[in-house]
Amino acid sequence: MSKNPEKLQPKLARLNDALESGALEQARRMLNRGLAPVDVAHLLESTPPKERNVLWGLIEPELQGDVLQYLGEDIQTEFLNRMDAQQLVSATEGLDVDDLADLLQRLPNTVTLEVLDSMEAQERQRLETVLSYPEDTAGGLMNTDTLTIRPEITLDVVLRYLRRHERLPDTTDSLLVVTRGDKLIGSLPINRLLVSDPSMLVREVMDTDMVTIPATMEEADVANLFERFDLISAPVVGVESHLLGRITIDDVVDVIRGDAEHQVMSMAGLDEEEDTFAPAWRTSRRRAVWLGINLITAFMAAAVIGMFEGTIQQVTALAVLMPIVASMGGIAGSQALTVLIRGIALGHVSGNNVRWLLNRELIVGALNGVLWALVVAAIAVWWFGDMTLGGIIAAAIVINLLIAALCGTLLPVLLKKLKIDPALSGSVILTTVTDVIGFMAFLGLATYFYL
Repeated sequence: MSKNPEKLQPKLARLNDALESGALEQARRMLNRGLAPVDVAHLLESTPPKERNVLWGLIEPELQGDVLQYLGEDIQTEFLNRMDAQQLVSATEGLDVDDLADLLQRLPNTVTLEVLDSMEAQERQRLETVLSYPEDTAGGLMNTDTLTIRPEITLDVVLRYLRRHERLPDTTDSLLVVTRGDKLIGSLPINRLLVSDPSMLVREVMDTDMVTIPATMEEADVANLFERFDLISAPVVGVESHLLGRITIDDVVDVIRGDAEHQVMSMAGLDEEEDTFAPAWRTSRRRAVWLGINLITAFMAAAVIGMFEGTIQQVTALAVLMPIVASMGGIAGSQALTVLIRGIALGHVSGNNVRWLLNRELIVGALNGVLWALVVAAIAVWWFGDMTLGGIIAAAIVINLLIAALCGTLLPVLLKKLKIDPALSGSVILTTVTDVIGFMAFLGLATYFYL
């Protein structure tokens, strides 16, 4: 966002006024001169489709690439598909290699090849290096714009080398020390360079105990490394420590933000990149899938209830109390599920500690099960004057909370092993299990004691 959010809102208000009054030339000047690309992207994402298309048409072609990199995937793809190869080359000129790679991965291969063919050989090679790795790995996340030095030169030579640059790559906190074959052997922090004797050699002051990131490492693990070691940047290496590029903290912030959005949206079966102002037909199509899945699970729970229809007719109080059993199990399971999904995302959960976590969750489920079983049983006895009913619902709650703890702990681990996102499908499966087990336990016990 803008460096000064307090000044941004009045600008956006004036821009909206200009659009509403039809002063397109004024709006054009404000978009291209008065707002940062990230703010223009925010404005586009906050605008319905018709007005958004008008705004996009007002942005100068050479600025469109800067805006595109800040847009969500849905809107980004929509605009990219309208551009031919020449327009893309013009719009994306000057973008960092990693940002350009992200854009090209949204396009058909034929268009990507056209863009690559139109680039200079050195730039094309750097871009192809990034594109050769999956988008969600360190290789796909890295930027090849690095400053490298040799170990045998003096710090004075390094300083003179740096002064020859008009500007250093963004977020440069260290220089990477490589051999003539580009094998990474160390790093020279900028702050150490500035305070050391200029006559010293790089090899005398460089840091050889540094964090390096394999190009195939998943982006979530990269984010964990940055968090654990408080990194600003880190080199990315290939086979035999061959330097490929570096990852900077701004890239990692994007990963963390994307992962957080993914976790929240996945709980509802939605795409984190979904356009807030997407057309109704597209939105309904995406949501229909998970509504259909939920309907199937609801019929499964209904089928269990139908098995005990005779019992419910005999003891109508069961129909009143059934939702309590299912709800308690669902909440308890969601708590365990959320803790495990978070632990997996942070890299805390492994095969060595799953048993400990399972035992802990079972103990928690048992303690909470007994506590709230007694509370609910007391209320049921007071409400319906039936001690047997109180005992039945107490037993059902304990059973369901234990099953919820078991399922909430093991389900994310199992889904992860099957390469299925636990955040996307875990809650649906868990709700089905707790509903079915809860109804089965409650109505089964009632059938045993009343019929």
